[in-house]
Amino acid sequence: MGRWSRQLAPRFVSWLRIGDGAHWLDVGCGTGAMTMAICANASPASVVGCDPSEPFVEYARSEARDPRASFAVAGVDRLPERPGGFDSVTSLFAFNFFPEAGAAILEMRKRTAPGGVVSACVWDYAGGMEFLRRFWDAAVSLDPKARALDEGRRFPICRPDALTAAFDSGGLAGVRWEPIEIATEFASFDDYWRPMLGGTGPAPSYVASLEVEQRTELARRLEAALPRTPNGTIPLTARAWAIRSQNL
Repeated sequence: MGRWSRQLAPRFVSWLRIGDGAHWLDVGCGTGAMTMAICANASPASVVGCDPSEPFVEYARSEARDPRASFAVAGVDRLPERPGGFDSVTSLFAFNFFPEAGAAILEMRKRTAPGGVVSACVWDYAGGMEFLRRFWDAAVSLDPKARALDEGRRFPICRPDALTAAFDSGGLAGVRWEPIEIATEFASFDDYWRPMLGGTGPAPSYVASLEVEQRTELARRLEAALPRTPNGTIPLTARAWAIRSQNL
């Protein structure tokens, strides 16, 4: 997922339209894709990225070269603070991992300056992530029990109606959302399939659980079903839902 997160992050930053010189808090920063996109595209005064995973934070620190960026090991229950609050508190592709989205929004709002922006972006697992949608459709055709692992079913917050309801319940004003779509083109079937063998994430973990024969049949069905361009690449798209609001 990392390469697609890095591709979409600048689009999300541009969509937010936060003014120059703002102080940002990046909640659930992971390996730093959003923090680095903010530094590159938003002219911030500072960006604090936080994540409960110490290895992620250490990696982000090692990769970030911008002096405006700093990182902290912290979850949504103990977010970093700034006197007067942050002008923009955001979260890229982390909301579905928070134990309770509503509680996370309230904590994000507490760290936001009056008039500041609270925002988030999530992948549309239910229908907009074509490379995952095709994977799970093929997996379920072989093994109906795989349906329970499908992110489209497991992460109901990753829909605009659920996101809007969560932000509305947090007492935020001017809530609005839009889809952001990117191309996810794979050079070959091997380029598509190899990440599925890594064992990290729901789809790769499911592949790792299969017997060799089952894994081979799943790969065969996917390779036969995926679209191809004349030069052999696999042209798919990925959609995310972006949402922003104002802290009054």
